[in-house]
Amino acid sequence: MAPVKFDDIPKVATEVLADDYQTSGYVLKAKQKTSWGGAVLSTQVDVLADDKCATPSKLTWKLPVPFGCPFICVDKLEMDKGGKYKLEASTEKAYPGLKVEVKSDLADLNKTMVGCTYSGVKNLQVKMEHKLTKPQDFTGEVTYACPVAVCGVKFNQALLSGGLPDFGVRFLKGPFFASITAKEKLAVYTAHCMYQATPEVKLAASYQHGGKGSGNGSLAISCKGLYKVKVSQDQTVCCSVKHSVTKGFTVLAGAKYGIAKGDLSYGLQLSVE
Repeated sequence: MAPVKFDDIPKVATEVLADDYQTSGYVLKAKQKTSWGGAVLSTQVDVLADDKCATPSKLTWKLPVPFGCPFICVDKLEMDKGGKYKLEASTEKAYPGLKVEVKSDLADLNKTMVGCTYSGVKNLQVKMEHKLTKPQDFTGEVTYACPVAVCGVKFNQALLSGGLPDFGVRFLKGPFFASITAKEKLAVYTAHCMYQATPEVKLAASYQHGGKGSGNGSLAISCKGLYKVKVSQDQTVCCSVKHSVTKGFTVLAGAKYGIAKGDLSYGLQLSVE
């Protein structure tokens, strides 16, 4: 088992519990790979999402070899519906096993983040990130993998003044998966589990103890990764269907029903690649 990012510790379960539930709004996504150095343009249009703009959209470029430079990769150059920008660039050429990243909104230098991820030691991943103009404002994480488990710790500048880091661990053995994280000074515990009953059917659950969301939980079942049903403790039921019409054209439809209030919402997403 390879090490993962700290926030991905429960991912095996959250893929069943959270991914591909389009239960509100209408979205059109398109992705086109170009011959310009392998550049990829992604477009997302939220149809009828705003009274002021019927088709608010987001444009995202990925430039693996910007202007023919193989040393830097522009992972994301994005403009959202509000005209705000995001730039994420990285390089893995500086040192073996080291990835250096820069993130910016192209507006405020004080919000620019620089970071690095080192995975040059087997089964170990170390990640650090800080503001360019304020290095003492940092976050970091360390994850380590062994044959059936991954454990990790995540921290920030509060650690220097006696604060506690976040802790997490995940276990994966055969069809069984389980994870638990402890955050907010060990006051909030979140558990996830997943069981693959058959090659096509997965069952997943989550529960939170402590914090504002104490008692929150959900159960979900997924068939072939295409059909999903989720029930949550707030008496809401979500269902989702994903269908590949043809190669490169996918339809995702979903609905959400609140049993307590009797409210219903639904959504549709079309993806073209």
